[in-house]
Amino acid sequence: MSRDNETPEQRREKLRQRELRSPLSSIHGSNLSDLVGGLGWKGTVVIVLILIATLVVYSLLF
Repeated sequence: MSRDNETPEQRREKLRQRELRSPLSSIHGSNLSDLVGGLGWKGTVVIVLILIATLVVYSLLF
């Protein structure tokens, strides 16, 4: 089937499938689980420790 014979629905479906295959697609979004999954457990522990240290320093100063 050539591109000229495609219906608009078929074009939309192809675009949707292409976006779903892309890992950085806006459909997937970006959230905490993506960050944690990319860092591994050691990176996650470092982030948590930094957050705790920041909260302790903030509570001592203010």
